[in-house]
Amino acid sequence: MTTQTVSARSGRAARPLTRTGRWARGAVGVAALFAASELLGRAGIVDRSYLPPASSVVTRAVELAGDTLFLQYLADTLTAWAAGLGLAIAVAVPLGLLLGSVPAVNAATRAIVEFLRPIPSVALIPLAGLLLGSGLEMKVALIVYAATWPILFNTMYGLAEVDPAGKDTLRVFGFGRLEILLRVSLPSAAPFIATGVRLAAAVALILAVGTEIISGFGDGLGIFIAQAYSVPDGARDVLAGTVWAGALGLVIDAALGGTQRRMFRWHHVRQGGTT
Repeated sequence: MTTQTVSARSGRAARPLTRTGRWARGAVGVAALFAASELLGRAGIVDRSYLPPASSVVTRAVELAGDTLFLQYLADTLTAWAAGLGLAIAVAVPLGLLLGSVPAVNAATRAIVEFLRPIPSVALIPLAGLLLGSGLEMKVALIVYAATWPILFNTMYGLAEVDPAGKDTLRVFGFGRLEILLRVSLPSAAPFIATGVRLAAAVALILAVGTEIISGFGDGLGIFIAQAYSVPDGARDVLAGTVWAGALGLVIDAALGGTQRRMFRWHHVRQGGTT
């Protein structure tokens, strides 16, 4: 029996969770995970050298906030993340507007796009390291490659969802294709583009940290984690660094989500969502 059926029989519409409700459920999940990890570590079910108690990991994560070298690693990762995401937006939005507005260009490039999109960015690390070296440029290039796709396809999807009545109205009044794009299509597609940016921000952070871990050279949070992994009894530092990575992702997503809701409240109300 589905939720819709139950709601229909009870005569009441199912109400979505409020923001407070979602945060409360999330907090319960985090608390349950913390308790399970603490229990496994304290009971000796799992060797502490592989899974330290959660309290020990959290304590170490807090200690790292006062470590100057760690904060520099963090800044290096965030610099690569911001630069890569910014460039991805600068590339993907105009390209998405072009492909979504000109069917002939979309058809001509579809095979190339579908060929490049499935290639994982981590597979390009050796090539990027050979061409760009082991510094910021390599990380930014890989981030741009991975973060471009969510923005590109959300931009194209947003253009496809534009109400044709608005475009037809401007067309009747003699407006050209570019003016219609800027006055109607782009504003209507903006919420979809914002969603793409939000998805790309998470992808960019994953690539920033993951590239550092896999490549094993340069600076950043991933380098801290990789170096801790190679040290005996370094699991606490590895997990503490992972906690920091997860916290960064949570803060970034919350900030972008809040900004998106404030900027596109009209779209949010029209969709009847709570995200």
